[in-house]
Amino acid sequence: MTFPGRFCAGALLVLAGMVGVLGEDWPQFLGPRQDGTSLETGLVRAIPTNGLPVLWDRPIGTGYSAPSLLSGMLVVFHREKNEEIIEALDPATGASRWRHGYPSAYRDPYGYNNGPRCAPILTQQRVYTFGAEGKLTCVERATGKRVWQRDTAKDFNVPEAFFGVGSTPILEGGLLLVMVGGQTDAGVVAFDPETGATRWESVGRKNWQGLPMHGWPGDLKVEWREWEKTASYASLRTATVNGERVLFACMRQGLVALNPTNGAVHFSRWFRARVDDSVNAMTPVVDGNQVLISSAYFRSGSVMLRMEPGNRVFAEMWKGLGLEMHWSQPMLLDGHLYGFSGRNEPDAFLRCVEWSTGKVKWERNERWVPHSAEQPPVFGRGSFLLAEGRLIALGEGGLLGMFEPTPTECRELGRWQVPSMKYPCWAAPILSDRRLFLRSEDRLVCLNAAR
Repeated sequence: MTFPGRFCAGALLVLAGMVGVLGEDWPQFLGPRQDGTSLETGLVRAIPTNGLPVLWDRPIGTGYSAPSLLSGMLVVFHREKNEEIIEALDPATGASRWRHGYPSAYRDPYGYNNGPRCAPILTQQRVYTFGAEGKLTCVERATGKRVWQRDTAKDFNVPEAFFGVGSTPILEGGLLLVMVGGQTDAGVVAFDPETGATRWESVGRKNWQGLPMHGWPGDLKVEWREWEKTASYASLRTATVNGERVLFACMRQGLVALNPTNGAVHFSRWFRARVDDSVNAMTPVVDGNQVLISSAYFRSGSVMLRMEPGNRVFAEMWKGLGLEMHWSQPMLLDGHLYGFSGRNEPDAFLRCVEWSTGKVKWERNERWVPHSAEQPPVFGRGSFLLAEGRLIALGEGGLLGMFEPTPTECRELGRWQVPSMKYPCWAAPILSDRRLFLRSEDRLVCLNAAR
């Protein structure tokens, strides 16, 4: 089913109520519509104090990548010892069906775990993964047998990233689109999904050189450097804007809008914190001809752009600090954004922000001391998914919660500390067939979310 670009999350939820969707696949990062929404119905209306029934709970290898699910197969991407592992599981039991492993030498320079960060992408025939050191892999979905693999770090001259590779690719128009981060003009690369062959390369010196550096002091313009990091931790996003498919890539330097068929750049808008130790990590939010980008580093805040007909010119609608998203995705519903705004664990606030203005409608402040021996009783920098008009939240310490989104007040519908989930829980939750799948750094839990 295909939805036009102006179809908002609220309309999707109304449609879900009309058709009664009992189960929906979650085949890619942020779900079937790339926005964290589910059309499923018949879900619990609140989180009981004693929690949701645990269907299964199992240890897995390390990593931060969310699982994906398609046609009765759950795929998790993780690391065991010196191998990155693509593993297919039975979603009803957690039992392993097949595993495919390959060597990985990645070591995180800042002491985080060495596992993959990107979610798998599933089709009926294939599974695609993007590892922490840039190995792009395709395997058969039925068997796990390797079809092809590309070492993007070597093939495209990729400068070393801060925290490994963290931008999940997407499939669009018969192409596998990947934020590779290569020099000099291979920031985004399109691959043939069947063979792994390169179809086009774009983004780098050609589109950034000489552009104004918005938000930086003085009349600065970009002077491109060959060693400049170009990849960010924001995943790619496609949408229909003004009647045309557009690929949005929030790179290390800012937002680039491209033609997904050939990589032609429509426009580039600088968006980066003023210090080098910073990243962009939130996937762009798109509604109609408007696109939002946000960051939590050094008062970079958010910027809303409106794309004019033709998609080559944009106007700045607003910018401000009302929303400062780090790595999780805010949910857009009925003209308002709901998200955990803040860079670090202790300063993350749950906020409701008006989409059209950036005005904060309300804020809930919960503070905790990170890395303590006890589990925090608050969400910290949580992640959301949206289903049946309610927000399901997973806090980074393993706290599961539910909210009724309203622009007038914060209505919590229960919370429960999932017993086996420990800090850090940085993978977004996924929902399929009324089952809720939660991942921590080294554990995978399946909960019964049916009413």
